[in-house]
Amino acid sequence: MKAIGIVAEYNPFHNGHLYQINKIKEKYPDHIIVVVMTGNYTERGEVSILDKFTRSKIALANGVDLVVELPFPFATQSADIFAYGAITILEKLHVEKVIFGSESDNVKDLEEIVDCQLNNNEFDKLVHVYSKFGNNYPTSLSLALKDLTGKVIDTPNDLLGISYIKAIKQNNYKIKYETIKRTNNYHSTEINNEISSATSIRNALKNKEDISALVPNNSLKYYKNLHFIEDYYSYLKYKILTDKDLSIYQTVSEGIENLMKKEIINCNNYYELIEKLQSKRYTTNKIQRMLLHILVNFTKEEAKQMNNITYLRLLGFSNTGRDYLNSIKKELDIPIISKINRNKDKMLEYEIETTKIYALPYNNYLEEINKEYINHLNKGEEND
Repeated sequence: MKAIGIVAEYNPFHNGHLYQINKIKEKYPDHIIVVVMTGNYTERGEVSILDKFTRSKIALANGVDLVVELPFPFATQSADIFAYGAITILEKLHVEKVIFGSESDNVKDLEEIVDCQLNNNEFDKLVHVYSKFGNNYPTSLSLALKDLTGKVIDTPNDLLGISYIKAIKQNNYKIKYETIKRTNNYHSTEINNEISSATSIRNALKNKEDISALVPNNSLKYYKNLHFIEDYYSYLKYKILTDKDLSIYQTVSEGIENLMKKEIINCNNYYELIEKLQSKRYTTNKIQRMLLHILVNFTKEEAKQMNNITYLRLLGFSNTGRDYLNSIKKELDIPIISKINRNKDKMLEYEIETTKIYALPYNNYLEEINKEYINHLNKGEEND
């Protein structure tokens, strides 16, 4: 039994994700599909609109066989850390190949860029030079790569794909990789027929618009009690105003903590604060990650201590996924966790703490937390 891997957030699961799964099944009908999925928080520093167990259930109902959680310390950081965590999990699960969305759909170009990053001594020097001119890291990286390769890679999926390939090459992993053409603009806020970006769908949900044409029918019943990052602003504001030293938190750097304390006094909401903190050096995503790490007390010291994948947290599986796990479990070098007990890993304990914060704005606070202790396995529902 062989497996194809996907790295996803499914925030929310939409028709573009279903298209990707169906394409993989067409090309690899004898493989199961393993998804490494972020938990209750995202790589861009936001909260997931639906909790991780609900999103896992939707994924299983739409063709996925196994869903494994990408732990918070990897899920909410820059592309290289995010990719390292996700690819390491897929490697440990003996996945044959990872398939990821790509705007260019050109693996050779992405490989050439990774080789440049890893083997060209001029690359780091150029990134440093462009950073000195006040550019943020993604822009500096893109400019350096253009100078050295003549290629312009500045779209989010291609940049993340570069990080996936880099993680594989740097760690001599056996896993192979393949791209699938991205069918829409990742950051687009416009609704586009049946396949629209997750960003546009989240905006539609926020505005209470109809999304029935944009997501699988079997997921519509789950869009209740939605989580949005702005709902956490009062908690964040309290933290920023009362914490004496914000610089201890992961990704908070270069004195921006002083600006946060100054500006938050006059900001009425989350997005006003981001606007005040934005600059050429600080992208929206970077600021959002800083604010999230402050909100959930994720410190630099904790990030150092939790920098390896030490367990595989199962969020759900199909019968086929269970059979696959049984076929490889003797070869695994870290534990599979299907149900939390008293012997918790430090990183897993922290995951539970972040869930407590995720549940704060909602009336079903205890219900959200208790989901961490319930066996959610093998609970995918049939397609409608």
